[in-house]
Amino acid sequence: MSVVIIRHKVKDFAAWKTAFDAHKPVRDKAGLSKSKVLRSAGDVNEVVLVFDDADIDKTKAFMASADVQEAIKAAGVTDKPDVYFLDAAD
Repeated sequence: MSVVIIRHKVKDFAAWKTAFDAHKPVRDKAGLSKSKVLRSAGDVNEVVLVFDDADIDKTKAFMASADVQEAIKAAGVTDKPDVYFLDAAD
């Protein structure tokens, strides 16, 4: 199992969270699970997401898809997301 971490800023956290929650079925289909939503202690509109990932290649394609790019824009993301694809090092 791999982990995906995404960091980005949003215009309005409450509006973004509503859009994020609505997009869950699409994330599930892409193999992303056990999402954890975190906010910066210094900026409530800076969001960090942590997911378990079943297939990194599938997730990379998902992240690059027009659907996800449009969803990011519509949700009010205000900067380019930083995305980290991580494997366990044990």
